[in-house]
Amino acid sequence: MAYYAAILHMADAEKNLTFRPHQLAYLEELEQQGKIFAKGPFADGSGGMVIYMADSLEEAGELAEQDPYVKEGVRLLELHEWKMARV
Repeated sequence: MAYYAAILHMADAEKNLTFRPHQLAYLEELEQQGKIFAKGPFADGSGGMVIYMADSLEEAGELAEQDPYVKEGVRLLELHEWKMARV
């Protein structure tokens, strides 16, 4: 299991509020499945980030691409494997 950071750049602020309940429901479902490590918006309103837990980049990509924000063009997806530093 690895971590993948889905950076979700704001693409359509007008659609953001419309699809927010759908996105939150989707992420809640994935949290219950143990697929979400962390999530939240950026303080400056430019988008947000979801950190998925998945077995591969391909699996994380499938999860991220099913996010209603991504599917509806509200946010642009940028996905990277994330190596959490332990201090």
